[in-house]
Amino acid sequence: MLTFILRRLLSAIPTLILVSLFVFTLQKLLPGDPVLAMAGEERDPAVIEYLREKYRLNDPVPVQYMNWMGNVLKGDFGTSLRTEQPVTTLIVSKLPVTLELSIFALLIALLIGIPTGIISAVRKGSVVDYSANIVALSGISIPHFWLGILLIMVFAVKLRWLPASGFVPFREDPLQNLKTLLLPALVLGSGLSGTLMRHTRSAMLEVLRADYVRTARAKGLFPKAVILKHAFRNALMPIVTLTTLLFGELLGGAVLTEQVFSIPGFGKMIVDAVFNRDYAVVQGVVLCVAIGFVLMNLLADVLYRLINPRLRTAA
Repeated sequence: MLTFILRRLLSAIPTLILVSLFVFTLQKLLPGDPVLAMAGEERDPAVIEYLREKYRLNDPVPVQYMNWMGNVLKGDFGTSLRTEQPVTTLIVSKLPVTLELSIFALLIALLIGIPTGIISAVRKGSVVDYSANIVALSGISIPHFWLGILLIMVFAVKLRWLPASGFVPFREDPLQNLKTLLLPALVLGSGLSGTLMRHTRSAMLEVLRADYVRTARAKGLFPKAVILKHAFRNALMPIVTLTTLLFGELLGGAVLTEQVFSIPGFGKMIVDAVFNRDYAVVQGVVLCVAIGFVLMNLLADVLYRLINPRLRTAA
C-alpha cells in the first residue's frame, strides 16, 4: 500500500506543475496592474518603480515563475500585494473555516443522498422513486445564491432562529459556530445530496440486477442484508469516487455561498483577491485547491483497495 501511495504521489507531480503554469500564466492575462493600485492616486513613478523592484515584477515572466515555484517548494507562497501579509499565513487562517464548512456540507449530503438513493433504487417505479428524483433534480438545479437568500429570509429574518451571516470559531462558542454554519452547509449540501442520490440510485440499480444478488435472495436472506451487505457494498466504488471529488470541489467551489453568508473562508478570500488584483493570493489559493483535489483522488484510490479485496490481490 505504501508503494502504491508513493507511485500515485509521484504521478501527481506533472499535474501540479501544469496547474501552477496555468495559474501563473492566466493571472498575467488579467486586466489591470496591481502596482498602479498600490501606488495610490498620485502614482509617483519612483514609487511604482520601487514596487516593481520589490516584488520582482520587472523580471521576465519565466524568471518570475521559476522564482515563485522555488519559493512554493519551500512553503512560501509569496506576499499579499494588498495587505503585505504572507500568503501562507492567510491560507492557514482561512483553510480551517472552509474545511469545517465543507465537511459539514458533505455530511448533510451523505445523510440525505445515500439513503434516498438506496430507497429509490429498491422501490424503482414507485411514487417514492419519482418523488426522490424530483427532489434530487430540484436540489441540483436551484442556484446556491438564490437558495441561500431564501433560507436567510425564512430562518434568519422571519423566524429569527439562525444568524443571517458571519462566522464564530468553534473554540470560542461551539453552539454559535454550529448556528452560523447550518444555513450555508444546507445550501451546499442540498445540491450535493441530489448528485449523490442520482449516482447512488444508478449504482444500486446496476448491482441489484447482478446474479449474486439474485442468488442471495434465492437463499432466503433477509432483504435488509441483501441490500446493505451484498448490493450496497458492491455499489460503493462510484459513490466513493464521487464523494471524494465533491469534497475537493467544495474546497474551492463554495465561493458564492461564502459571499452570501459572509463566511471568511477560501471562497471569499479568492473573490476579494481577484477584485483587488492580489495575484499572489489567487495563485496560492488555486494551487492549494489543486493539491486538495490530488489528495482526494489519492484517498479514493486507497479506499478502493480497502473496499474491494480483488484490487489488493491484483496489486
